[in-house]
Amino acid sequence: MGSIVTERSNTCPDADQHHAEKTPLQLISQGVCLPGIPRHPTFTAQRKWTLEQMALAFRVFARKDFTDGMAGHISVRDPENPHTFWTNPLAVHFGILKASDMILVNYEGVPIGGNMSRPANAAGFLIHSAVHQARPDVDAACHTHSPHGMAWSAFGRPLEMLTQDAAYLYGNAQAVYKDFGGVVLTEEEGKKIGDALGNKGKGMILQNHGLLTVGSTVSEACFLMTLMERACQCQLLAEAAEANGLTKVYIPDESAKYTFENSSDAETLYWEGQPDLQFEEHMSKGEHKN
Repeated sequence: MGSIVTERSNTCPDADQHHAEKTPLQLISQGVCLPGIPRHPTFTAQRKWTLEQMALAFRVFARKDFTDGMAGHISVRDPENPHTFWTNPLAVHFGILKASDMILVNYEGVPIGGNMSRPANAAGFLIHSAVHQARPDVDAACHTHSPHGMAWSAFGRPLEMLTQDAAYLYGNAQAVYKDFGGVVLTEEEGKKIGDALGNKGKGMILQNHGLLTVGSTVSEACFLMTLMERACQCQLLAEAAEANGLTKVYIPDESAKYTFENSSDAETLYWEGQPDLQFEEHMSKGEHKN
């Protein structure tokens, strides 16, 4: 296997450096700065770490009740062969998935590596393959049928800028796919979903369906899924309160934009997802690595 870039570090600037010179990760780190996103010295090491992160993300989704029969999937682009991606086996509970369970497929939908004893989800393949082909910058994508995500999707509307968390999806970072055509079993439907995300989208509401998030790491895409689900829950609670006479107060556009610009970069969102993944690693006692 060839080599890739080793881990980057993020050194916080001196206290007298101007605020504008700091990265979002440096701004949130008071004192010693959190390091950058890990990069391992070989493709083999990077792949192993990525698949372990993927298994932990599924366990996060299980603990947060994002499971729904055979629905839901995560995909991660292979670090060495970017025209292929890893995904979960069909009909295995998120809460018991391990790195060795994942299946490597190409853009033609052919399983070419990993766990060959189980099929992948056909609908999941069509969605994720379209997203990965449309967005070379996306390494990970998540789709779930989470309860509040499904409930809010029935309105076919974007999340409003009601909370600081919702502002992580400010502007064209959020999309809505309104052309629901049933279970995704055709390449055309998958491509329409990929196109609807746009070239800047981080999260998308699939009308009458659920949620989709993407990121440059599993941790980022996983965190954005948990953020979107909570934002949908808050939106539904706010709608109910408004129906009973209260008035919603929106975040000013300038403040929402400022929050997005200082919170939604790849490094910060990677670290936003790490606490949940760390907890699952602790609880699994290493089982996710097998």
